[in-house]
Amino acid sequence: MKDLLSVLKITVPDKIYIKDPETSDLGKRIIENSIILINEIGFESFTFKKLGTKIGSNESSIYRYFESKHKLLLYLSSWYWAWLEYQLVIETFSISDVNEKLDKAISIVTRTVEEDSTYSHINEVLLYKIIVNESSKSFLTKEVDKDNKEGYFEIYKRLITRIQEMISAVNPSFNFALSLASTIVEGSLHQHYLNEHFPSLTNCKNGETPTNFFQQLVFNSLHNGK
Repeated sequence: MKDLLSVLKITVPDKIYIKDPETSDLGKRIIENSIILINEIGFESFTFKKLGTKIGSNESSIYRYFESKHKLLLYLSSWYWAWLEYQLVIETFSISDVNEKLDKAISIVTRTVEEDSTYSHINEVLLYKIIVNESSKSFLTKEVDKDNKEGYFEIYKRLITRIQEMISAVNPSFNFALSLASTIVEGSLHQHYLNEHFPSLTNCKNGETPTNFFQQLVFNSLHNGK
């Protein structure tokens, strides 16, 4: 699966960036080192000036690719969701049983990222940590409706729709498939966040994982809804 992922191009909505960072060595270094730096110091403390110092380039050169650090975070989030969507499609494609397919899908979107893939300039482990800790900052803004109209969240929404379709395939009469799908995706991030920062507020620890929780939650909900 990793070999197949390596030949697929992760596409991000082109309105997010000014120049596609995948088209140059500098652009790839911007992405690679922004992930490292945001993970190290947090998004609030992250600036293009600090990133420029880290990559040995002028701050102005980064603005040729992204107009703001918010747009850069949108890019990183979109890249992650697209990467996750590829895994979802590839790993569930050959599964014909609808219950097994949904069970696998839940596992894919709730599991901890523990290994890098073959994208040499993107550390998926660190990017995953950023998604858990920082991704909500990409849409908890006053501009979210405008950003949504611009299509910045189309990959994220498409991923949730794929899961919603799998839920409906298990139980077509369940009235909350889309709500449940979005709860799986966002709730998983929240459970991982709680486990890291507020472990007293979650049961997802000591061998129990968000995957266990959401598999039980989803299938109990679908069974009781029949």
